[in-house]
Amino acid sequence: MKLPKLLLFLVALSLFSCVTKEEPTTFKFGVWTTADPKKSDADYTKEFKKYKDGGIDEVLINTSTDPKLLKRLVPLATNEGLKVHAWIMAMNRPGDSIALQHPDWYQVSKDGKSCFDNRPYVDYYQWLCPTRQASRNHVLALVEELAKVDGIESVHLDYIRFPDIFLPISLLPKYNLVQDIELPQFDFCYCDECIKAFERIHHKNPKESHNTSIDMEWKNFRLNAIKAVVDDAYKIAHKHNKELTAAVFPYPEMADHMVRQRWDKWNIDQVYPMIYHSFYNEEIDWVGYATKQGVADLEDKKTKINTGIYIPGLKSDKELKEAILLAKENGAVGVSFFDGNALTASNLKTIKETKDGLK
Repeated sequence: MKLPKLLLFLVALSLFSCVTKEEPTTFKFGVWTTADPKKSDADYTKEFKKYKDGGIDEVLINTSTDPKLLKRLVPLATNEGLKVHAWIMAMNRPGDSIALQHPDWYQVSKDGKSCFDNRPYVDYYQWLCPTRQASRNHVLALVEELAKVDGIESVHLDYIRFPDIFLPISLLPKYNLVQDIELPQFDFCYCDECIKAFERIHHKNPKESHNTSIDMEWKNFRLNAIKAVVDDAYKIAHKHNKELTAAVFPYPEMADHMVRQRWDKWNIDQVYPMIYHSFYNEEIDWVGYATKQGVADLEDKKTKINTGIYIPGLKSDKELKEAILLAKENGAVGVSFFDGNALTASNLKTIKETKDGLK
């Protein structure tokens, strides 16, 4: 049966209308900020309004994993037109009152020292083991409590990795270190649970390896331990109709090398690579390079990239604008700035003007 020409025209017009009504993706501007429970609602309203007036669209708020404080702040931010992400320190849990009751939950270095009382680099490095069931379940329970909070966009994982086997090059002088090879005091995790789990799969003990730095099974075991935590967190977040996002190292190959983090393999909605060029003694164009590399690695996945920009590492507002444009030109869906306290009035003016110029 042939359809009348008028009907065919109306069907075609309807299909065309559906396509043209689809909204183009908007380039987002975000900021990481740490909450202080002592601050008043009025002070927070003022802070959130400042961000919104400066072109910011979303805030990633660290409430020290306190869902009550998060519940208090969400309406204050949303009333100012900001979207809220719940920022959580994941595997690195400094001062976690529950975890501190369980010394066996903490990662152990190759030279046998536990993060519980021997912390690499800095005192706030207290890393939980991602393999041990009790410690990983503790982290996932914290993720769930944040995911339950109404009005947030995502649970935003940070420190979802191992301690730095290699520091960014510009930080090495601060610690009087040379890291040409993997040093045992910075190589994690060799706790009993990790060793047993690895032996069950590969029938060998990494402690007896001639050179663990080239033992790919041992490296992949740790990459997969972090991936398993992320994938479970993804299920939890989506169960509560929230997304899962994460702050990560600049691009997957680099993250793999420096902190045992291969984020292009994860089940996750969006990653915020911290493309802090000054940490690596790079020029501003490296923001574009690292963004492009991450986008290419995610080519076959739905995961999107939001480029992290380190405000203190910028020499001028001109560089701030350039960093934003480099991120956009190389495939990011947004930028996020570290951190709220570092943003000056001049920075916010530049962000707003740059944002307006993209319209």
